Amino acid sequence: MITAEEAASAPGAPGRAEPAWPWKGAPVHALVQRIHQLQAERAQAFRRLEEAHRQYVRSGPHYDFPRYRGSVHKVTQAFAAASREVLALEAELAGPRAQPLLAGHVRALQQLEQTRLATVALLQLMGAPELRGQEDASQMHQLKMKVIKTMEAISEVLQDLRFDAESVE
Repeated sequence: MITAEEAASAPGAPGRAEPAWPWKGAPVHALVQRIHQLQAERAQAFRRLEEAHRQYVRSGPHYDFPRYRGSVHKVTQAFAAASREVLALEAELAGPRAQPLLAGHVRALQQLEQTRLATVALLQLMGAPELRGQEDASQMHQLKMKVIKTMEAISEVLQDLRFDAESVE
C-alpha cells in the first residue's frame, strides 16, 4: 500500500494527495458486497473470540489469562479494522454516492455490531472462572437473548441493504 507521503512525492502528484481509496468509482453494488464481506469477517472474529474464551475457561485451574488477553487483542484489532472500513463505506454512500437510505442501513449495522460486541464481552466477563457462582443466571439468559435478537436485527439490516441496493442500480 502506498502511503500519503509517497503519493504526494510521486511525479505529477498535486501538492497534497489523499491516500488511494479502493472503492472510489466502484458501483454501489461493489460497496454493498464489500460490506457483506466485512460482516463475514466480523462473524469469523466472533467465532475466534468465543473459541478463545472456551480455551481460557478450560485452561484451569491455572488459567492462561495472557493467552486469552492476546487473543482478545487480535480480535479487537480485527473488529476495529472492519469498523473503520464500514464507516468509510457509510461515508461514501452518504456523501459522494448520495445514497442516504443505504448509508442509514450501514449506520444501523454498525450500531448493532457495537451492541453485539459489548454484550458478548459482558457475557464473557460474567462467565469468567473467577466470577463463576456469582453471576445471576437470569441476567446471563437475558444477555444471551439480547445477543440472539441483535444477530437477528443484523440479518434484517443486511437483507434490507441488499434489497435496497438492488433498486439503486
